[in-house]
Amino acid sequence: MKFKDAFPALCLLLLIISEFFLFSANRQKSNALAQWHNAQQQLTDLQAQLAIITNSIAANESADVTRLRAENQDLPRLRAQILQLQADNSKLIAQLGNARETAGQRQEQLDEIAVQEEQAAADQQAQAQEVDQILANQRTTCINNLRLIYAAKQAWALDKSKTDTDVPTEQDLLPYLKGGVFPVCPSGGIYTIGAVGQLPTCSISGHVLPPQ
Repeated sequence: MKFKDAFPALCLLLLIISEFFLFSANRQKSNALAQWHNAQQQLTDLQAQLAIITNSIAANESADVTRLRAENQDLPRLRAQILQLQADNSKLIAQLGNARETAGQRQEQLDEIAVQEEQAAADQQAQAQEVDQILANQRTTCINNLRLIYAAKQAWALDKSKTDTDVPTEQDLLPYLKGGVFPVCPSGGIYTIGAVGQLPTCSISGHVLPPQ
């Protein structure tokens, strides 16, 4: 009787325990489902982030590829430009060398011209001095000739009893001149004998007999 009386209570206890375990299992299941949903959401989010990162990487790689392709396309042009610049530089260096050589040659020519000009100036000065000396010698010779003419006039006047106003000719003075030859101005001047009392003159300026 006691067992029979206790059986319903035992069944009720077992039912309560089973309900408790069922509730606990359901609760654990709900928690597990919630965690699974969270995990799924995280996975989805991670996949979305991965997709964004992948797309970004792909875009960057595409941009880098495009840039590299553009650079590779410009590379031959840049190489051509470098070669052209090198050729221009070599040409300029050659032109500079030629210019320096030409400048050196011109400097040598200028130096030679300067030496020639200095020599020409020295020669011209020497020639001028020589001309001055020749002119001085001619002037001295002409003045000496005028002295001879004056002395011949005086001798003619004494010998012929002439006065200071008488004017002799060249023929009159020849006997009183050395060698019987009437003197000639070395500069091509023309002598004027004049009267006995006058000094003979020469047509060349500066050929003047000093007062006797």
